[in-house]
This record gives sequence, C-alpha cells and structure tokens, in this order.
Amino acid sequence: MPEHDVSTMQIGEVAERTQLSLRTLRHYDQVGLVPPSARSEGGFRLYTEADVTRLSHVRRITPLGFSLDETAEILKLLEGEHTDATINAVLERAQAARAKMARKLRQADEFIETLRQLDQGDR
Repeated sequence: MPEHDVSTMQIGEVAERTQLSLRTLRHYDQVGLVPPSARSEGGFRLYTEADVTRLSHVRRITPLGFSLDETAEILKLLEGEHTDATINAVLERAQAARAKMARKLRQADEFIETLRQLDQGDR
C-alpha cells in the first residue's frame, strides 16, 4: 500500500464498517457519490475515515427515499455548504419520509399480531 499522510483502508474493511455491500460501494464510486480518496498501485480502492463518514451518512439518507442526486446535495449540506432554507427543506422531507416509514412499521406490527393470534388459535 502506498504511503499516505492519511491512513486508508480497502473496500472490504469499509464494507464491514459501514454494513454496505461491495457492490453498493462500487456503485457509489461509479456514479461519483462517494468515490474512494485514493487507489493503490494495483488499482484497489482506498478509503479514508472521511469517506467512511460520508458512506455512513448515505446509509442513513437512502431509506428516506432521496435520489442519488439529492443525496449528493445532502452530503454537501452536511459538509457545510448550506443555507437555512436548504436545511429546512431537507428536514421537512426527511420527517415526512420517517412518518411514512413509521406508518408502514405500525401496519407490519398489526399484521404480525394478526398472524400471532391465528397461530394461537390453532393450538
């Protein structure tokens, strides 16, 4: 591994730390969302702690339904490029998405309870 001022890690370690698949990490690199900070002499992706932080943000943003372009904009916002209006717009969308997820979770819980009651009735 080449010498760097910043310590780096290979894609497997990053996948393990972020709980993202290798395929997902490669995709985020290909689309320019979170490219690795460097490449080894052999062409392997090398990531820094800052890259891992960005990937962790992406992992939390994705379930809320933001597109890749929107996610890239949100990453910029998180890294300091924002206005109050931008923050408020993203916050409102994130809260609405979370409320929708909470409704779906309640529905799933209700369905599971219905199945449990059916299972108890068979005994």
